[in-house]
Amino acid sequence: MTRWVLSHRLPVVLVWVVLTLAGGALSGSTIDKLSYESRLPDKQSQAANDALAQRFAQTGGKNAPLLLVVTAPKGTTVDSEGVRKQWGALIAKVTPKGGRSVSYADPGGESLVSQDKRTTVALVYPPANRSNVPYEQSLPGIKAVVEHTKIAGAPVELTGQPVLSGRDSGATRSPIYETLIGALGALIVLALVFASGLAIVPLLMAMVAIPTTFLLVRGITGITDVSFIVQFLVALIGLGIAIDYALLIVTRWREERQKPGSDGADPEARREAVVRAVASAGHAVALSGATVAISLAALVVLPVPFLRSVGYAGLLIPLVSVAIAVTLLPVMLYAWGDNLDRPRRAHRPDSKLWGRIAGVTTRRPALCAVLSGAVLLGLAAPVLALRLGQPATVTLAQGGKPAAAFQRIVDAGFGEGIARPLEVVVPAGGGDALHTQLAGLDGVAGSAAPADWARGGQRIIDVWTTADPSSSAGRSTVTEVMDVAQDTPGTLAGGGPATDVDFIDAVYGSLGLILIFVALLTFVVLARTLRSVVLPIKALILNALSTCAAYGVVVLVWQKGYGSEALFDTPAIGAVTIWIPMAVFAFLFGLSMDYEVFILHRIRETHLELTARGERDTVVPSVVTGISRTGRLVTSAALILFLAFTALASIPITDVKVFATALAAGIVIDATVVRGLLTPALVTLLGRSNWWFPRSLGRLLVTSPGQAPGPRTHPADDDAAGYGGQEVAPDAAAFATQADPQSRA
Repeated sequence: MTRWVLSHRLPVVLVWVVLTLAGGALSGSTIDKLSYESRLPDKQSQAANDALAQRFAQTGGKNAPLLLVVTAPKGTTVDSEGVRKQWGALIAKVTPKGGRSVSYADPGGESLVSQDKRTTVALVYPPANRSNVPYEQSLPGIKAVVEHTKIAGAPVELTGQPVLSGRDSGATRSPIYETLIGALGALIVLALVFASGLAIVPLLMAMVAIPTTFLLVRGITGITDVSFIVQFLVALIGLGIAIDYALLIVTRWREERQKPGSDGADPEARREAVVRAVASAGHAVALSGATVAISLAALVVLPVPFLRSVGYAGLLIPLVSVAIAVTLLPVMLYAWGDNLDRPRRAHRPDSKLWGRIAGVTTRRPALCAVLSGAVLLGLAAPVLALRLGQPATVTLAQGGKPAAAFQRIVDAGFGEGIARPLEVVVPAGGGDALHTQLAGLDGVAGSAAPADWARGGQRIIDVWTTADPSSSAGRSTVTEVMDVAQDTPGTLAGGGPATDVDFIDAVYGSLGLILIFVALLTFVVLARTLRSVVLPIKALILNALSTCAAYGVVVLVWQKGYGSEALFDTPAIGAVTIWIPMAVFAFLFGLSMDYEVFILHRIRETHLELTARGERDTVVPSVVTGISRTGRLVTSAALILFLAFTALASIPITDVKVFATALAAGIVIDATVVRGLLTPALVTLLGRSNWWFPRSLGRLLVTSPGQAPGPRTHPADDDAAGYGGQEVAPDAAAFATQADPQSRA
């Protein structure tokens, strides 16, 4: 394939130039087509929210209300006639046209006064736009009115989730700034790796991959809604992956070019150096891209359009990056590689540092496995306390007047759930009876059902919980309210808390089947490529532990609050947003598998070369050589991805920060503890068992239908050892000959 590409250099370059220019020119309009909607087809909460949007002009539903609160001075109560009129007039003034509100001055809002009659709260639902800042148009005017108003001599204060979470701070900016920061960090790492003009080559590949992926995403927007989060993933994860894949091939090309007979002045020698590099490293890149794509398939099969769109875009990132790495990159290396590698210096493929680390690991494999395994389990332990849900409102309330106002609401006995009430849509005729029933449920702190919240034969009842809806107690109450609504004809329960419950059911209800699907497909791909049963199983187990360790870090930083302020200047959120663990698994499982593939692929190459020379003890030399030749590469690649995720974490959206934290932690843990220590230790301990590959499985996975099984490329000293009696010499010798023409001598 590489020879064909090098024979058609001009058409290959022109195709990628056209795709890049088109993607870049259309990137702005592509971003404009991205959606802020997150729907749950066939769920009760979605039907309720749709009814609210249709009959009540995009007020309420998943969008939490604004809360106005006032506490009368001592000796004064808010239930006097004068205060009631003042309060009612204020709420009518701040409720935008097309919006809706409720206060104790309205029939059906009696529970919005505290027991001591001094504090009252009003819920205001302005019309929402479909963006990440739903009240962007109404909120400034409401703030201006509230700031200049007093009731019974006391100031009125504005609070609620939209205010406390900072979602009133303006629209999300494009990812250009963060991408430039990530690219600059990557360029510094590449300059240290190559110390020559080759440092710009992987970056150029990323400059092609990102706009091309945006162009393909634009095509997807014509078929289905694509989440606005995709723009950040394509820009920053695409940057990291494209650079990583190019880095692997360029490093291998540099190594091949320094072999005897690969003089850059000879066009044929230059061609063969590129061919050998892509035949080896390109194979690893393609396998890595396949594993990333497989793990992202977990998002594609979910019945949640928001996550499906993330999965579609995620699939495009590795596929485009692989295509560029095995087509455009070989052309560039052949045409300009030698000129860019200036100043030219002797290249040592082996890293002394990683060679020493591998030597220690292989000499004390059991000790290294135990210690690194303990570190991994320790980091993963906090995942047992993982709590899925939206951030608890009290965790958002960290300083400032809105925080103090919400705390006063809680102290007055209104319940934490008032910041995110359920919205129950009922037939207008049966609203009063159901209102009474819902208000009497355990865990319900209050409810409101004003008469003017009735349109088109339907009526809204707001119900809020004593505990925060994201807590276990609050979620239990939310589930009970939803069950009552479902058992009542014509009634639907919507709002944010109901959506959360349905979202968890949709995403994690079939989690076991999804994990089995991803694991089996990954096993088949790895087993077919590595010709081993043991190595894929080991890789899957280590990837699972690595992903759990990343979850553990997220729990510590964002749920428990150990470092969120110091690292991100953002308070802990007390829970992990529902979609994040699934998305982290899909991306991190595949990305971390990249490094496992790079290392095992190189260990296998060395093992085959040693086997071809007739050496019987190949495990330790293969591990030492594999780690010494990939350790520096994996570290550099992981650092580039880490910098990309750090740039992603600077996006002013808390959910994106949490997502980026998990990916960055997972990559660092994986590249150091897992791949640098645990993988070589376990491969050493497993010895010849690493290459166990039964003949029957080989026929199933390797041989095409109707094709006779060829000679195996895996070591087996005898049939009785359980290795299937594979023949090794022919393919091993052929592999060694292909890798190094000098071996023909």
